[in-house]
Parts: sequence; C-alpha cells; structure tokens
Amino acid sequence: MKISNMNWMQVESYLAKDDRAVVPIGCTEQHAYLSLSTDSILAEKVAADAAEPLGVPVFPVIGYGFTPNFMAYPGTVTLRLETLLAIVRDVLDGLASQGFKRILILNGHGGNAPARAFTHEWMHAHPGTKVKFHDWWSAPRVWKQVQATDPVASHASWMENFPWTRLEGVVQPREQKSEQPYMSWTHLGPQEIRRRLGDGNFAGLYQRSDDEMYAIWREAVEETRALIETGWE
Repeated sequence: MKISNMNWMQVESYLAKDDRAVVPIGCTEQHAYLSLSTDSILAEKVAADAAEPLGVPVFPVIGYGFTPNFMAYPGTVTLRLETLLAIVRDVLDGLASQGFKRILILNGHGGNAPARAFTHEWMHAHPGTKVKFHDWWSAPRVWKQVQATDPVASHASWMENFPWTRLEGVVQPREQKSEQPYMSWTHLGPQEIRRRLGDGNFAGLYQRSDDEMYAIWREAVEETRALIETGWE
C-alpha cells in the first residue's frame, strides 16, 4: 500500500504490528523514446505491486539519482553523489526513528549503486535495523527472463519499454540498434557521450510484445515480494 494513501494514524497502527517498509529510488534521465522518469516509474510500480498483498507501506519514490554522464540530454537531472547519499541517509534516519526496522530500498537506476554500499555503513551505526538494497531489473529471476526473451537488452531498449513507460503519440523505431559497449564511452564526458549514443538506447530493439513484457514484470513483482516477505533473519 502506498504511504500517500494512508494517514499518520494508520501508519501508527501499522507500526504496532509490523516494522517493514519499502523505499523506491529512481532517476530522471534520458531513456531514448521512453519517459525521462522511466527508472522512477518502474521502481515505484514494482514496489507497489509487490507490497500490496502484504500490506507493507511503500514510500514515495526518490525521483532523482546520480547520472552526470547524461547531462547533455535535456530533461536529465543529476544529484551530486554526496547529495544522493545524504537523501538516503535522511530517509533511513527518519524511518528508523519512527520504528521502521526492516527497510527494502528498491532501486531502479544503475547509477545509484553507491547507495548500496552506504546502507552497510548506515546499518553499522544503527544496530537492530536491517536494510536490503534491491536492483530489481538485474535480480536473478528477472535477468533470467530477460535473457530468455532477448539477450540483447540494455538501457532505454525494449527491456524498459512497458506500457507504463511509453509516451502517448511517440512511435518507437523498428530496427535493432547496434551495441555501444558501456566501458567504451563512459570516460568521454556528457557531450561526447550524447554524440556516441545518439538517441540514448545502448543496444537492441526498442520494443517487444506486451505478453513478453508482462512475463518479465511478473518475475519482478514475485522476486521483490519474496524479499519483502522473507529473509530478514
């Protein structure tokens, strides 16, 4: 259940019987022909779909992340790394102070990876509080389904093209984009990266069938739900 659909009294009642919470974190960055909020949309929806049957509250998505390489694409916004970690710290501090002791951070953006390491530092300073950091798109069950569908899958390609990340009236290209290996361009700086990547898709088709995407989504939701439900001890 989304925390935005609860009042404080309902949260207080919840905390009397449970101490779990989910915090989605995404980004605002180029995704070729998809929404600039793709990472945030997907993180928040996976979290909400997974947590709903369990009655575990999902906090609003942190909609900005660390993405300096894409700043030449209009609409992209990056946080400084220190800002990202400060936000994560403040959110965790606030939740822990109110009695949330088992927190799943559901990450939708690869650039937020430093926050994973930070959670270990934070837990060291907060004994008794447990934090899981979950990259939903690369988790074992999801990645297995992605690879079984099409091994050429990447940022801003078909693997992020769900009905809820598409934009009305925007037509997706039909070709399969040739691969732009990640390590071959990350040292170039934002302007040259844009010249190298063009529309921003790293590699692969731009869209696959909805049936294939729903199959991946089911894996994402079930895999995330298992993390919320079990493995805290």
